[in-house]
Amino acid sequence: MRSEAVAGSFYPESKKELRAFVENSIGKADIDEDSIKNAYSYVAPHAGYIYSGNTAAFTYKALSFRSNLKDLETVVVIGPNHTDYGTAISVSLNDWKTPFQIARNDRDFSSALAESSGLIQIDESAHKFEHSVEVQLPFIQSVAPHVKFAFVCMGDQGEEASNALFKAILKAESATGRKIAVIASSDLNHYESSKIAASKDMKIIEALAKLDSKRFNKLIDELNDSACGYGPITTAMLYAGSKGAREGILLKYSNSGDTTGDYSSVVAYASLAFV
Repeated sequence: MRSEAVAGSFYPESKKELRAFVENSIGKADIDEDSIKNAYSYVAPHAGYIYSGNTAAFTYKALSFRSNLKDLETVVVIGPNHTDYGTAISVSLNDWKTPFQIARNDRDFSSALAESSGLIQIDESAHKFEHSVEVQLPFIQSVAPHVKFAFVCMGDQGEEASNALFKAILKAESATGRKIAVIASSDLNHYESSKIAASKDMKIIEALAKLDSKRFNKLIDELNDSACGYGPITTAMLYAGSKGAREGILLKYSNSGDTTGDYSSVVAYASLAFV
């Protein structure tokens, strides 16, 4: 069992307070249901809820509109590695504790992931203190309390690693027969003015809208856009494209200045759905 690492700091530790925030933020998120009900994968930010929670809620409002939500069995949550612990791509086999309930690991699916590529290994150390996957769980549990999970942490976010993980997800999906959704956990540009952040981020979002993973990764480098989960985003985009997705839809874009009032140095956030 993995215990919460950032409850009480990134999000409320109190079950009552946490539920109130999650349900209120999802309730306020305004989304066109018809445009996203057939999404295959999603992007959600992972900062403290006070900063990015209302933006993340758009992702999970979209998930709640999923046409086959009741049949969804496993959610693959992929986050970047901020701690430098663990392997290139680390998969957990633990169940994870949250203030709501136990997030049950789909161990068959998780094991199949790790067996699909030499880059992917079972490793708990990468997850022990990492927040990028954990902060997504209360939202998912609120919308889809019946699902199990595969928890993935990417230390290597290069295109080769993203392709390996994407292919491993397809293999595990085929081997287990699971009905899955993929969540990429990522913030966007960091610590520049909101104007500069938006100018960079909107260019990479244009590539996401076209499901152009090559262009997306090239722009990350060329623009020096500091989106921290570009590997998870690439993986989620590749997965959706393989299933027949035609576009990435921007659901919400915001930045930390919307909370702090300081737009001179912000972290930017986006919610997207690949449909």
